[in-house]
Amino acid sequence: MKRKRLSVIETFQLESPFATEFRRLLHKLLTAREEPPLKSLMISSAMLSEGKSTVCSFLGITAALHKGMKTLVIDCDLRRPSIHKAFAIERDRGLAEILGEAFSPRDAVRKTSIDKLDLITCGRYNDTPTALFDAEAIGTLAEEMKFYYDLILLDAAPALPVSDPMLLAPKVDGIVMVIKAGATQREVTERAVNILDPNHNRILGVVLNNMDNALPHYHDYRYYGYEYGHRTIKNKAAARSRGKRGRATGKTGKGDPDPLKGAQTSRN
Repeated sequence: MKRKRLSVIETFQLESPFATEFRRLLHKLLTAREEPPLKSLMISSAMLSEGKSTVCSFLGITAALHKGMKTLVIDCDLRRPSIHKAFAIERDRGLAEILGEAFSPRDAVRKTSIDKLDLITCGRYNDTPTALFDAEAIGTLAEEMKFYYDLILLDAAPALPVSDPMLLAPKVDGIVMVIKAGATQREVTERAVNILDPNHNRILGVVLNNMDNALPHYHDYRYYGYEYGHRTIKNKAAARSRGKRGRATGKTGKGDPDPLKGAQTSRN
């Protein structure tokens, strides 16, 4: 029996440290500048498997749930699309159809279980993604969607393997880079940044992923006691016993498991 694929919406825990980091990231992005207001944001990385699609997905969920922003996530990675997998929906009737068949963007929008979060998937597989990709058309699409949405998030391909994100970068209001700690070399990241943003005025910040497996323990929430949540005492006898032994009563237990362990954010 085939196991049902779980959507990222089902794994998102509002009270987790992971969700807190995304609220911080969103706040930093939205306050990074006053004019013009940030409404379209491209998420990219230097190489494959750095977590950009996961970051894009959870940033969209955060904007819709926490800020109440009408948010649209567009999968612009026509070679290795992930947004449809993240949200456990079919990929057809998406960006590929908009670009190649003049399909109406409004008809391509897919609703999610979050009222203010919508998606446009990559669409059906195409064996010539380079020929199909049209940065000008995608930029126009993002501009048109600003009339209906408060925030447009574009999940782009990695910057080094293909030219798509370089062509798309000038068409958005800002760029966020996702870096996998312990895996992506500094020189590789610098090259990607220079390709996407040669004037260094469009990249708003970075998300450092995989910290738990790459950086020392002092970057862990548990080390600092940051897991701030409800504490459950099973019975009064246990509480009295704990008090007699002189244990600290303000320490919290383990928090909810994080879908993306070790995510951290920073600004340039």
